[in-house]
Amino acid sequence: MSELHDLTALEQAGAIRRREVSATELTEHYLRRAEVHSDTVGAFTTRTPDLALAQAKEADERIATAGPDDVLPPLFGVCVPVKDLTAVAGVRMTLGSAVFADFVPQVSAAVIEKLRAAGTVMTGKTNTPEFGLPCYTEPDVAPPARTPWDLTRTAGGSSGGAAAAVAAGLAPIALGSDGGGSIRIPASVCGLVGYKPSRGRISNAPFGPDPVGLVTHGPLARTVADAAAFVDAVAGPVAGDPWWAAPLPPGETFLARTESDPPRLRIGRFAAGVLVAAEFHPDVLAAWEQASTLLTELGHEVVDVEPPAAAEHHPHFLDVWSSLAASGPVPPGAEERLRPLTRWLRERGRSVDAPRLLGAIGELQGLARTTARAWAGFDAILTPTLATPPVRIGELRNDEDPAADFAAQFAFTPITSFFNLTGHPAVSLPLGTGEGGLPLGVMLAGRPAGDGDLLALAAQIERAAPWAHRRPEIW
Repeated sequence: MSELHDLTALEQAGAIRRREVSATELTEHYLRRAEVHSDTVGAFTTRTPDLALAQAKEADERIATAGPDDVLPPLFGVCVPVKDLTAVAGVRMTLGSAVFADFVPQVSAAVIEKLRAAGTVMTGKTNTPEFGLPCYTEPDVAPPARTPWDLTRTAGGSSGGAAAAVAAGLAPIALGSDGGGSIRIPASVCGLVGYKPSRGRISNAPFGPDPVGLVTHGPLARTVADAAAFVDAVAGPVAGDPWWAAPLPPGETFLARTESDPPRLRIGRFAAGVLVAAEFHPDVLAAWEQASTLLTELGHEVVDVEPPAAAEHHPHFLDVWSSLAASGPVPPGAEERLRPLTRWLRERGRSVDAPRLLGAIGELQGLARTTARAWAGFDAILTPTLATPPVRIGELRNDEDPAADFAAQFAFTPITSFFNLTGHPAVSLPLGTGEGGLPLGVMLAGRPAGDGDLLALAAQIERAAPWAHRRPEIW
C-alpha cells in the first residue's frame, strides 16, 4: 500500500477495525485530497470537514471501547459523501440550482440515517445538475463534473460529482441516486461500478413524489463487494413506502452473495435503443461483445433477444419526467433563474393534466409487466450502458434549444432509463476501454428484486476481469 485511498472501502474498514489506521486519519486523508482536487474534477458542491471529523471521532471512540466480541458494520469508519439531491439535516443542499444555493434542510433522508447507523463518515455533498434532470453535470453552483480519465469530458449525471469523487480517489464510495440512469451513466464514463437497486430495495422516505418509482438511491464504487456492502447498510423499507422489494432470507447479506459464483445462468443480450432509436459507437459495441464472450467463458448461456418495442412509450416517459420536474417547489419569482432545460421541462410538465399523467403511468406500468413476462426465461440481460464513449463538456448541453438538449441526452443514453421504468436492478461494470484509455461500461439487469443474484454475477465477472487496479493520472 502506498496511499490510504488505494484501499477499497471494505479494506479501509478492516484496517480501522484492526486499529491499523484511525477513522480520523482516514477522514483527514480524504479531506486533504478533496481540498486539492475537488474543483479540478467538479466533485463537491459543499465540503463538511467539521462534521466529518466529528463523526470520525465518534467512530474512533467506539473502536477504542469495542470488546473482542463486538461486531461492527462492514463499512464502519469509511468516508461516504452524499449527492446534493439527498437531504442531510443542517447541511446546505443546493439541488444543483442557483435558486437553492443557500437552502439548508432540517430533516435528513432515511438513507442518511441508515448510513450514520452503519458508522460511515460524510465528507460533503457531491455535485449534481439542477434537480438531477440532465445526464451531464454542469450546474450554475459548481464547476462541471469531469471524468478524471480526461478532464475535457463529462463525468455524466446526475450523480456526476459522486462518480468524479470516487474515480479521482477523493472518496472510496459515494451515495448517488438514479431516476433514468443517473448512477450508471457516471459509472460508465468514470470507470466505476454503478449499482441501481431494485425498486423498493432502498427507501426514498420521507420525500416524494415519484408515482412511477423511477428514482432510487444507490452506490458508486470501485468494486462490486463495496457496492454490495453499501446496499446491505441502507436496504430495507420505511413504514409507508409504496414499494417494498423482498428481503434476502434471514442471515444472508448481499456482500456474502458476492463471495461465491452463481450457477450457470441464461443471459439475454441486445444493443439497441429502447425508448428511442440510437446508433452505438464501435468501441461500445466491442466492449459489449467482449462482455458476452467473457460470460460464455464463465459457463453462462448468452443468447440474442429482441429489444423491447417501447418507442411508443417515449411520450409517456416524457410526460412523467416533465411532471416530476414541475412538481419541485420553486420560490415565487425564481423561475427565471432556473436553467433553460429545467424551465422547458417544468413548463411542459405543467401542461400535463391529471388524466394524461395517470394514463402515462398506466402505460408505463403495462410496459413493465409485458417486459417481465417476455424476460421470464432469463436470469439477466446484457446491454451497453451508453451509446458512445464519454462526451466533451458542453457537448450535450443546449441552452438555446432545450428540446434538442433532451434529445441529445437520450441519444447518449438510450437504454438506462428503461430499467427505471421496469424496476429491475441494474449495474454498470467498467469492462471496456476505448480510444485514449477512456472507460466504457457494460450493463447487466437482473430479475425483479433479484439484487443478490445480480451482485453475485457482477462479482464473478470482476474476479475474471478485475478493474480496480486501473486508475487515472490524478490518482
